[in-house]
Amino acid sequence: MRTAPTSGGTRVAAVMAAYNRRELTLACLRSLGAQQVPGVVLDVFVLDDASSDGTSEAVAEQFPEVTVLHGNGELYWNGGMRRAIAGDYDYYLWMNDDTSLDDGGLAVLLDTLRQLREHGEEAVIVAGSTRHPDTGELTYGGVHPHRWRPLRAELVEPGDTPRPCDATNGNATLMSRAVVQRIGNIDPAFVQRLGDFDYGLRARAAGCSVWVAPGTVGTCASHPKRRTDEQPLGEELWRIWSLKQLKPGPWAVYSRRWAGRFWPMYWLSPYVRGGLRLVLQRIPPARRGAV
Repeated sequence: MRTAPTSGGTRVAAVMAAYNRRELTLACLRSLGAQQVPGVVLDVFVLDDASSDGTSEAVAEQFPEVTVLHGNGELYWNGGMRRAIAGDYDYYLWMNDDTSLDDGGLAVLLDTLRQLREHGEEAVIVAGSTRHPDTGELTYGGVHPHRWRPLRAELVEPGDTPRPCDATNGNATLMSRAVVQRIGNIDPAFVQRLGDFDYGLRARAAGCSVWVAPGTVGTCASHPKRRTDEQPLGEELWRIWSLKQLKPGPWAVYSRRWAGRFWPMYWLSPYVRGGLRLVLQRIPPARRGAV
């Protein structure tokens, strides 16, 4: 992955967490290996959280220059990323292992961040927007809160020049060393979700700036919403509270930080709405009008 001698150049650490998505992880690594940026040293760190599909072995075989770290199967995305972020680098590139960078994608992120620093922004985060590989639809990138629902994140449409945002999805996000020195690592309060949004919001609160790079820098399919009428009602209600959805503890931390004085109401809202939706979906159509 190194594109410049180790003795000099700009040093970038690309970090990702992986779990049982071997082919996607390998495709992501191939896209990183294709980045050619003069004067840049790119070191890649993959935290494999005890995958059972041979992810670690395949990465070690096909990309021996990549540093593979090993989890215990209980780190999830936030814990895996915390473990993978290490060392002293000029820039840190957060990647999701289901994201593939375009050729030149890293150069766009670096150029954007350097332009912002030339305009006096020292501690900078730059989100790279991604598009769906089949439809071209915008899938991830920089976000800002909904006007009336402060905990709901809305994507910022990228333009021809950098645009400010409030936080980022962690799919392809570049940040300067100054941000990491000021903010530290992802908060261990978060398990699978919210750690990336929280990090950007904390960065802004600490005086860092957060931006969306021009255009899109790669592809990543959005995660499809699961049907909610395939399992018993009790199991679906429990899933709403699960680690991969909105586990109450981490969601309470996030709500308390970013929803203001009425945070308990915002914290409870998705559980109430989700539960009502599940119940209504199980009422036969002929009877819904009477409910």
